[in-house]
Amino acid sequence: MKLDEVQKAAQEQFARQSHRYGRGHVLENVDDVRRAIETIQPPSSAKVLDVATGAGHTGLFLASLGHNVTLADIALPMLERAARTAAERGLTVQTRQHSAEQLPYPDATFDLVTCRVAAHHFSSPSDFVRETARVLNRGGWFLLIDGTVEDGQPEAEAWAHEVEKLRDPSHNRLLAPGAWSKLCQATGLTVRHLDISPFKQPDLNWYFEAAATSPENRRKVLDLVANAPESARKLFHLGQEDGKIVWWWQRLTLASQKQ
Repeated sequence: MKLDEVQKAAQEQFARQSHRYGRGHVLENVDDVRRAIETIQPPSSAKVLDVATGAGHTGLFLASLGHNVTLADIALPMLERAARTAAERGLTVQTRQHSAEQLPYPDATFDLVTCRVAAHHFSSPSDFVRETARVLNRGGWFLLIDGTVEDGQPEAEAWAHEVEKLRDPSHNRLLAPGAWSKLCQATGLTVRHLDISPFKQPDLNWYFEAAATSPENRRKVLDLVANAPESARKLFHLGQEDGKIVWWWQRLTLASQKQ
């Protein structure tokens, strides 16, 4: 598996931090996935590919609904952890190690491709979406859930990118909804549902621990938070609760269908 520098950084980061993505992680709550699946209504026993599955929260939820799920990730320790959790729950899944930008499957293999809170680590979102469209059956669905910054907020977007890159160097870029929509349209995927909802993030120190942020970068992030531009402060509702820094990240849910 040949990887570029962005992919290598993601693989190393998530292999090293895989133990922090299981029970108790914010992504363990799959209510957002449940709502999206109710909107999409994929066929029963659908063939599903969960890209950048991490600890498998999304894919395992879909497996529990009776779907035929393949969990894919660039970091082997993540896949091993997800496979153990599947076994504990009595679920049957397949696991494959590969990048998001090059999917080792024939054309028209899956009914549903999902990717949740991971795409901001990808080195080439355009390659990812193109490959997703290729492996989808006609009428199949692509479900993307990820952090975003609404269109027309360049200052807040630049601030968020700097914060995330310092907090976790494997971060690459948050894409605005308009950018994701254009990537879908360019590959024959029709956007059927697009929503941005506020998602309350835990204490910033929890995120530092999850990413093993260096002490130097923690100081830089805290300085960015203290001096955040008004656009970012307003958009993300930056504030404090019980002495902890909290904010409301923007979470994009996008569902598109292959024609």
